[in-house]
Amino acid sequence: MLHGQQFHFLDWGAPTAPAVVLLHGITGHARSWDDEARTLAAGYRVLVLDQRGHGDSDPAPDGDYTVTTMAGDLTAFVDTVGLPRISLVGLSMGGRVAIAFAGTHARRVERLVIVDIGPEIAPAGRLRVGSLMAQTPERFDDLEAALAWARATNPRYTDAMLRHRVAHGTRPSQGGLVWKYDHAIRDAVRSGQWRDPVDLWPLWSAIACPTLIVRGAESDVLAPETAKRMLTTNPLARLVEVVGAGHTVPGDQPAAFQQLLTEFLGA
Repeated sequence: MLHGQQFHFLDWGAPTAPAVVLLHGITGHARSWDDEARTLAAGYRVLVLDQRGHGDSDPAPDGDYTVTTMAGDLTAFVDTVGLPRISLVGLSMGGRVAIAFAGTHARRVERLVIVDIGPEIAPAGRLRVGSLMAQTPERFDDLEAALAWARATNPRYTDAMLRHRVAHGTRPSQGGLVWKYDHAIRDAVRSGQWRDPVDLWPLWSAIACPTLIVRGAESDVLAPETAKRMLTTNPLARLVEVVGAGHTVPGDQPAAFQQLLTEFLGA
């Protein structure tokens, strides 16, 4: 329970092992990190949070899904669990939350992995993701219909990975399935009211730990010039581009991503 709201998380590995927290993207959920958590659990305590309004966590009562507020959730979460220092991995929206947390609590982050996102989002990628969310059906008759929709937008995912993501990202409703992530997020995108005024560049520059930026070589979200600026404004960061991956690097090239993750966290 954080701020009077129920938050769901998964806890893998030994309780006394070094802690790693994984944060999903805007349409994701904690179970989308199962493969990475399973891989890391041999050497780490892996905590995977359903961020507000996603997975099995409560929606934001006031519709506030800004980065600053969600970074506050993360702070409350690690304080409640009792983690003075963590490594942090964030994909897309989760990466922006991770930047805000690590820039505000520099001494609490051991290592940071930012997956295909930055302080700025490329306009083409923002438009594509926003259009996709705006067009997303609110209900499906069954899992196969939801899978067909998801397949059209995730062509590189294996069948097993896509089924896992969709099965854990939907819930039964009125004889069909609906997405678990808050419909208010989609409504805000459809109406053009989605706003987040945070400037993450100062927070990015304040990060004081070794940082790995993972960019999909075919990404339309993290522009090459933004990634280059991230390197020049924080000398502790390094960049790896994953061939054959778009924005969702862990799903597009899971083996390559998991290798990068284990090597960097264990360095």
